[in-house]
Amino acid sequence: MIGEAVCVALKDAAYAVDWVKDGDTANTVLEHGEHQAVLLDLGLPKRDGLEVLRRLRRAGNAIPVIVITARDGLDDRIRGLDIGADDYLVKPFAVNELLARLRAVARRQGGQASAVLTNGKVTLDPATREATCGGVSVILSAREFALLHALLLHPGRIFTRTELETHLYGWNEEVESNAVDFLIHGVRKKLGATVIKNVRGAGWLVAKPT
Repeated sequence: MIGEAVCVALKDAAYAVDWVKDGDTANTVLEHGEHQAVLLDLGLPKRDGLEVLRRLRRAGNAIPVIVITARDGLDDRIRGLDIGADDYLVKPFAVNELLARLRAVARRQGGQASAVLTNGKVTLDPATREATCGGVSVILSAREFALLHALLLHPGRIFTRTELETHLYGWNEEVESNAVDFLIHGVRKKLGATVIKNVRGAGWLVAKPT
């Protein structure tokens, strides 16, 4: 029930969500998948969450990990953080707190210190989905936000269509035809044609800070 509720909340907040339900599957997914962050329950069947985390860090994988657990003892929290967790949430928790912690680890992963993302031309507030460019402020749709957020976390990096689709859709969601083109058109219409640049034959980017 908690997993289902978290998935719904994350999708409502514009995250693409992949959910696995045991430690062995989690190991396999983390070895072969590309994700922005991991929400890791310690009480997993087949393999304990701490073992999943330990294996992940031994493999040199630096993906942000937020541990979610009912184990509220100080020793358990210290053990998880020492093994390599980036943050810790004890059940029950407020969804808004989870979302705030996710935004924080995403900023750190992208090398951003500020809560607001910007490349000097366009600014995006992840807490409100408000984007500002040239004095114009708009609220983006969930998937417009997800697309621009991915680009602004790494300004200057070219994202392929497939890479952007992974930020927009989870495993069990059907990728709509021309979804990326449609969303880029929508963002440009709201914020200006030069906000997102196309690199012919390669993909899309937002400019590096000047």
